[in-house]
Amino acid sequence: MKVLVGASQLRSEVGRLGAEVSAAYPGGVVMVAVLKGGVWFLADLVRELSVPCQVDFLAVSSYSQGSGRVRLIKDLDIDITGLDVVLVEDIVDTGLTLSYLLAELGRRGPASLEVCALLDRQAHRIVPTSLRFRGVGIGEEFVVGYGLDYAERFRNLDRIVAVERAALQLDPDVHVNALYSG
Repeated sequence: MKVLVGASQLRSEVGRLGAEVSAAYPGGVVMVAVLKGGVWFLADLVRELSVPCQVDFLAVSSYSQGSGRVRLIKDLDIDITGLDVVLVEDIVDTGLTLSYLLAELGRRGPASLEVCALLDRQAHRIVPTSLRFRGVGIGEEFVVGYGLDYAERFRNLDRIVAVERAALQLDPDVHVNALYSG
């Protein structure tokens, strides 16, 4: 178990990204987060914006585990036609889900459509993706915290921690004491 991005670094990265998004969209922007993991990042990110914004959410689900195919299970409430849109992701890994969402949102005629990702795991990328607003690059580690979970656990951590996935599979609460004590 290792802290990859501490609470103060997260605040700094989110502040930087908020300033970049604000500079790019002085007239305002629609921020769209992917549920559930993106909520923590989105909440902090929009507080850093110095421009008007609207917020909406999408949710996706895999058709079958490991297939790379996804389906939309919660759609936007806002009509994004003619609006500047930033898709907010907690982590971009293979790029499969992101490419699906960009294609889906792009068909709706936004004025612009960009991505803001807190974590970027380029080593796993299958589909080339462009991240206009990029936070922290990470390696192969399995991570939890700040919205990222394992079996709905650890989302509420104020930092991003690399954990052993095999240990979690044996006991999802194996790291509870260590992760919540500091």
